[in-house]
Order: sequence, then structure tokens, then C-alpha cells
Amino acid sequence: MNADDEKILKVTKEVLIKFIEMGTVSPTNFDEKFRSIYWTIKDTVVSARLADLEVPSPSEEKTLEK
Repeated sequence: MNADDEKILKVTKEVLIKFIEMGTVSPTNFDEKFRSIYWTIKDTVVSARLADLEVPSPSEEKTLEK
């Protein structure tokens, strides 16, 4: 497990705690909600990292330089 996965699990836990406090999550739907929240957060982190890694095309670089 890498550092990002640990952070994602911690954020998922905090979100679930809030949902449990609000009564949105119960023992009967915990598994479904946990998976949904975890993968939503993970997809968001991965998408953000991909956006950071994208290299601008040569035409975009010229536009950025101006």
C-alpha cells in the first residue's frame, strides 16, 4: 500500500463517519457506501495526478509563452 492509498482510506473513513453521524450510512449499506466513497475519492486523486502529468502540445507551449 502506498502513501496515497493510506490518505485515501483516511479521507474515506472521515467521510463515512460524517455519513454515519447523519444517519445516511447504516450497517446494512456500509459495504456499498464504503466502496462507492473510496472509489470516488481514488478516481478524483488519480484524475488530478493525470492532469498534472499532461504535457502541453507545442502549439499550447507557444500560447503559454506569450
